Amino acid sequence: MNDLKRSQADTFWAEIYMSGPIEEAKQVIREMAYNIGLCVTIEPTTFIYTGGEETGFKVGFINYPRFPKTESEIQSICEDLMKKLQEKLFQDSALFMTPNKTVWVTRR
Repeated sequence: MNDLKRSQADTFWAEIYMSGPIEEAKQVIREMAYNIGLCVTIEPTTFIYTGGEETGFKVGFINYPRFPKTESEIQSICEDLMKKLQEKLFQDSALFMTPNKTVWVTRR
């Protein structure tokens, strides 16, 4: 057990919330992760709002010690991925959150 390696990074997180097909979102994320060194989570969610309901997903970013990034790098990657997801999944709007801000982006 003494030969275990440890890495650490400053804690920071960001999340994307979007409607659309989760399986297609996973493929977009895989392509981006392969190209830049990335670790994210993705989970299904349901949006319930005045007059309706739709399915979607939440993408979670953490500062993974294997691929450590600064807060601004994580935010930039999150915004880039959100734009790619909007484009590839034909979504008009999306939202991303960090511990200190929430941003809604729409084409409407």
